[in-house]
Amino acid sequence: MIETLRQQIDGHALVLVRHGETTGQSSIRYYGRTDVALSELGRAQMAAVGRSLRHIQFARVFTTPLSRASEGARIIAEGRALEPLVLAEFVEVDFGRFEGLTAEEIKRRMPAEFYHWRRDRLDDNYCYPGGESRKAFNGRVAAGVTRMLELWSQDDGVAGPALLVAHRGVIRAATKLLAGVEPVIELGSIQVLRRVGDGWHPLALDLCASPH
Repeated sequence: MIETLRQQIDGHALVLVRHGETTGQSSIRYYGRTDVALSELGRAQMAAVGRSLRHIQFARVFTTPLSRASEGARIIAEGRALEPLVLAEFVEVDFGRFEGLTAEEIKRRMPAEFYHWRRDRLDDNYCYPGGESRKAFNGRVAAGVTRMLELWSQDDGVAGPALLVAHRGVIRAATKLLAGVEPVIELGSIQVLRRVGDGWHPLALDLCASPH
């Protein structure tokens, strides 16, 4: 698992972690802007990630304004003298009228919108009903990635990897932008990208740490 990559996670490596399960059942429900907290399982998932990454000396820890990610970042970074930096650009997509619903609930309550969502959700022109467009979301995440990399490089000459704890949509958009990959990104999963020259290479995708 992550231990086998330890020597490759150096000052050119970016570790991206999706937050854990929430009190709002993020494993089955679409929560974007709603600030649902981590559940006890979610905290256990973040603690497991923290144990997996305990030997990594991060130079920077980044997170989003939503508590499920920011608390996860604090749990993972526990014991390190690092305060997570909050980047507003990395808040999750606004699901609009889909917010808080399961896929089955969306299909039953809004069948026409469900059809268009399933058909067009990856299209830049798609917009969640009453929510955010894919184009606006991707642009916002791209701006956040640029700011994150600038803050990381301005780290007073202290070399070290960076950690981002965020949401599925944000991590998927960031990994596609940087390395051209779109992992599954389950709750609590770990992605590791490494900068090589002017590009990025995926070292590991969809790693999961056991909470037990």
